[in-house]
Amino acid sequence: MVWSAALRGIAILGIMLHNYCHWLGFAVKENEYTFDGEHPMQFWDKLTSLDSDLFIHFFSFLGHYGVPVFLFVSGFGLVKKYEKESSVEPRGLSEGTIENQTNHAKRSTLNVQHFMAKHFLKLFRLMIIGYVVFIAVYFLRHNDAATVFSIDHVLAQLTMVINFVYKYPDKAITPGPYWFFGLMVQLYALYILLYNRWRNWKVLVVTVFVCWAVQWSADAYGWGAINFVRYNFIGGVLPFAMGIAYARWGRELSRMGYLSMALLSALVVLFGSFWFHGWLWVPVAVVVGAVSTVRLLPSWLLSPAAWVGGLSAAIFVMHPIARELIISHYRRNDIYGGIAIYVFTAFAMAMLLRQVLKYIPKP
Repeated sequence: MVWSAALRGIAILGIMLHNYCHWLGFAVKENEYTFDGEHPMQFWDKLTSLDSDLFIHFFSFLGHYGVPVFLFVSGFGLVKKYEKESSVEPRGLSEGTIENQTNHAKRSTLNVQHFMAKHFLKLFRLMIIGYVVFIAVYFLRHNDAATVFSIDHVLAQLTMVINFVYKYPDKAITPGPYWFFGLMVQLYALYILLYNRWRNWKVLVVTVFVCWAVQWSADAYGWGAINFVRYNFIGGVLPFAMGIAYARWGRELSRMGYLSMALLSALVVLFGSFWFHGWLWVPVAVVVGAVSTVRLLPSWLLSPAAWVGGLSAAIFVMHPIARELIISHYRRNDIYGGIAIYVFTAFAMAMLLRQVLKYIPKP
């Protein structure tokens, strides 16, 4: 679908700009894995004063919300790809009724081992080239490379468990964005073991609220537990479940309906970020706002966004390498020139990777 490709395009632009801008020392820092009430206050100050570097502050503080948009699209895509072609109705239920599709579970004919192996290899095929190149670049530029890329860290990344096996995953993941591969493996497992077997809205709601409660408890527990759980599936279930729900039961809105949802979502994202529990639910507004915005785009904007979306996986893999090469030269001088060079380089490297991948067999 063109709109979902455009959604990926917008998401990857937010992610790649965030992953550059938040490394700039003066930028307002995000609340991605932990909550700090000072950060939204600082962003509000920059926003209301129309700071000259508002572009950088905006993507530094909010750009990471491209991740929940990606998770939404992933959940949506799994349903569209697998559920119509791989399910059978339980005995005793008539076929084709909304009642059965909404209120009763279906049995899945998907093989768990095959599904997980296929998707693990799909992610590995995408990740391995970028990971090897990043390690090579890092070794050429830093003296601590042997420590950063110790054998346990490398093996944990290659097996995509790095964000699950360390107490403080943010201190172990290099390059930072690659933790997402481990998160996706966990969500694929959750989908095939739970969501695909019991296709009932209650299952989605229960898991979302359980994960919300775990994050609430983790924040109260201390030692950075909230940081750990949000690097894993507990922090990503909400937008992922929204994608599944939208694919199964979503309905189209009028243009005015999408406009209203987009404006309301922007307000919720802004003001919900000021308190902890609001922050936990902000991804709902992010996803609703992103979908509504994409649905409102004219064709002359939708097509370029969809083209970027088609390149989004390769951009995700290659943009950490582009950042590593460029940011040290531009983080203090000609900052916006550096951002432009970074974006151009990331896109060029992504297009090159896409050509290389044509020669690597798909799982």
